[in-house]
Amino acid sequence: MSQAMIRVQAVTKSYRRGGETLVVLDKLNLQMEEGRFYALMGPSGSGKTTLLNLIGGLDQPDAGELYVSGENLSDLSKGELANWRAANVGFVFQGFNLIPVLSAFENVELPLKLTPLSRKERREHAEHALKLVGLEDRMHHRPKQLSGGQEQRVAIARAVASDPKVILADEPTGDLDRKSAEQVLELLVRLNREFKKTILMVTHDPHAAAHAQSIVHLDKGQLGSIVDNQPMALGPK
Repeated sequence: MSQAMIRVQAVTKSYRRGGETLVVLDKLNLQMEEGRFYALMGPSGSGKTTLLNLIGGLDQPDAGELYVSGENLSDLSKGELANWRAANVGFVFQGFNLIPVLSAFENVELPLKLTPLSRKERREHAEHALKLVGLEDRMHHRPKQLSGGQEQRVAIARAVASDPKVILADEPTGDLDRKSAEQVLELLVRLNREFKKTILMVTHDPHAAAHAQSIVHLDKGQLGSIVDNQPMALGPK
């Protein structure tokens, strides 16, 4: 059995809204195995994106402990957390978050500048990542010259360029048409199967969730269920 890549232990997270405290995660306990593809589902406000941000080290819990790849994130200073995040986590967002004035290559290379890689190594990593997502012939195009599906594939290339252990995807198909969404989902499946990446994908779409190996349901900031799933077969490459 695979070891745990992510361990969430009695994690609580709340926010102040107006004069009241909104509890988003309520003593959440959750464990996710290394090398597995998880879909995270639940109604709006159930804490899905908050949990993703905590696991990625973008935010910190009010209480409880969170371990990713054996590292207790609460033990890290802000600087250490930034370095850990750059080396271990790749982020994919619904809105792509590409920089319009940079080419696809430059967008993919940008986060690598936070790593110890040399300029030559950064180029090699970025080119390899763009080839992996099938966009080696678009590396000098800017985002506005790409389709939405191609933009998201650039974003995935950016997420995997540093060879992270974990990929966190927040509604990665939310702004895409069905065909482009399917290409992105198949790419995530391949990253999981061929490169053994641990993937946690927030989604509201049952069709997208059907590509994952396990479906995690959150409800009112607590774990509802974890259901093992038989992922959909990949289409032809």
